[in-house]
Amino acid sequence: MSKPQSVTSLEVSPEIERRNRFVKYTLAMVIRVICIILAVTIPAGWITIVFVAGAVFLPYFAVVIANAQGVSSSKSSAKSAEAPTISISPDSFREAKRDDEDKK
Repeated sequence: MSKPQSVTSLEVSPEIERRNRFVKYTLAMVIRVICIILAVTIPAGWITIVFVAGAVFLPYFAVVIANAQGVSSSKSSAKSAEAPTISISPDSFREAKRDDEDKK
């Protein structure tokens, strides 16, 4: 092995990543529900158009934002973990067999 792996070089676990996406999407949908309620309750005007636009376009942006995997500063410097490669040559098995025959 050339050098040991660091625990900090590992990526976020799938469970934590899924939870973070869920929180982002849920927050966006809460804002959308608020936009719908305000669009219905506030009298017609330019602000109503803003709330309707938020209610219509927010689902698309919520999915894009929740699934976006931008490069953060911690991930850009972190390397992915690599498993060490261990190989045994066939010659080592032959030598061990010869040693057993010499003992007999």
